Amino acid sequence: MSSSIALLHLSATPKTLIPKSYVCSSFPSSTLAAPRSISFPQLVKRKSKPKSNITCMSSYNNNTTTPTPATDRLISAVAYTLPFFNSLQYGRYLFFQFPKLGLLFEPLIPLLSLYRSMPYSSFVAFFALYLGVVRNPSFSHYVRFNAMQAVTLDVLLVLPLLIQRIFSPGRAGLGYKLMVWGHNGIFVFSVFCFVYSVVSSILGRTPYLPFVADAAARQL
Repeated sequence: MSSSIALLHLSATPKTLIPKSYVCSSFPSSTLAAPRSISFPQLVKRKSKPKSNITCMSSYNNNTTTPTPATDRLISAVAYTLPFFNSLQYGRYLFFQFPKLGLLFEPLIPLLSLYRSMPYSSFVAFFALYLGVVRNPSFSHYVRFNAMQAVTLDVLLVLPLLIQRIFSPGRAGLGYKLMVWGHNGIFVFSVFCFVYSVVSSILGRTPYLPFVADAAARQL
């Protein structure tokens, strides 16, 4: 009975036993741990820009640096005199209230007198500018846009006069005050548009007038 128990005890033990001291000395604990994964940074290849984009960008820069011809600048600047001359009638209340303000416009009196002396000068100048410049493909887009912007501004300046004739505010009361304020605001706005447009045209830049540029661009 004792011999069988000893036999079972010997069979339960493993056939190969490695001493603990040998394991600790021969295989350090760092080697027994799970190996760390070494990650290498992935090299992402930078995509080169297509040559077509570079070509387009260089051509665009060349176009932007191309100076505007002197004739285009002159025609564009002269085109804005049409709405400016027609807007001077809105400044009569300011001239009456501030007489010194009229001294700034005295150099324009000879040109304005010549312009008014011609019969139907406003209609002739309007159609000459619209049919002769805006609808003429021989002119550049720069000239045609400025001419169309001047024509559009001239049309908008007629609308307040039509409203005044319809409602007839009279010469006293709140209606008269609103009319005077409206005329003064229109005159200041027209002078600003004239100075800004002429200076931009002389410098070869494209003026974009508020409430006018979008309407003019849609007509081209």
